[in-house]
Amino acid sequence: MPVPFLRFMPPRRWVLLLLVVATALLVDFLRLDERAWFWLKEGRLSVAEQQASIWLPGYRVVVQGRTLAGLARDETSGLSYNPASDTLFTVTGRNPQLVELSLAGEVLRRIPLTGFSDPEGVEVISGGRLAIIDERRRSLTVLTVDDDTRSLDAGDYPSFDLGFADSGNKGFEGIAWDSLNQRLLLGKERGPLGLFSLPFAGEDGAAGTLQALPSKRAFVRDISSLSFDARTGHSLVLSDESRLLLELDGQGRPVSFISLIGGLNGLHRSIKQAEGVTMDAAGNIYIVGEPNLLYVFSKDAPVVLPTQVE
Repeated sequence: MPVPFLRFMPPRRWVLLLLVVATALLVDFLRLDERAWFWLKEGRLSVAEQQASIWLPGYRVVVQGRTLAGLARDETSGLSYNPASDTLFTVTGRNPQLVELSLAGEVLRRIPLTGFSDPEGVEVISGGRLAIIDERRRSLTVLTVDDDTRSLDAGDYPSFDLGFADSGNKGFEGIAWDSLNQRLLLGKERGPLGLFSLPFAGEDGAAGTLQALPSKRAFVRDISSLSFDARTGHSLVLSDESRLLLELDGQGRPVSFISLIGGLNGLHRSIKQAEGVTMDAAGNIYIVGEPNLLYVFSKDAPVVLPTQVE
């Protein structure tokens, strides 16, 4: 059946529409072509080079979509590992909360967040501090959290303007703590996509100047989350739209990647709306996807059956 508005579209608009579609298809083709080229290059890395990296092709899923009980309507986003407690932190956007999870995905506590509009990323920094990105307000807030914390108000803590006032809902989502260089790594979702660093001095020191990092070789459509591995000095870049987890070295060059599409890397189903990634002390990788499902990847792991826990 013909679409009514297309039937009466002027020829010039037809040409414009075809150009837009052709451009989109070409961009996707170039990304796929770049990914295929890199896959061939990746296969030529030596064993020593693989051992010096995170080496994502060595990972397989061991937990497939475990439900984060009680968070079904809250839209979790972002993920961070806390080495002090051996737990995970995530944030929720629709009903702003900081949520602490066990490594098995059990909800341990929910801390209401006041003064936040759209928290999209969370990262454990040091000294009991957490940094939370509010995408819509383009701000980063550094808070102090301990075992007795039951609520948090952004107005009680320092916040930093991340700029890009016209980014709307395409602002910063990814955040990771580079403990080797005492700086935050930040990922701007898209429009344009970009990686940045933000030096952070001392317990109460002000943040430095936001600095752009190399990201042109990161063949992803968007950045939804970041994680930093101090053992290798490499970063993980999670892309929701590309359904991809990418490893970058310290110069922003791709090292390895895995697809988050069902049928690959032990996944029975694709990870939809991947919104957060982190690594624990043992090197296990955790990914949270909407609607509030937890996935865990381990190196040299056996194939497991789908896991769905209410």
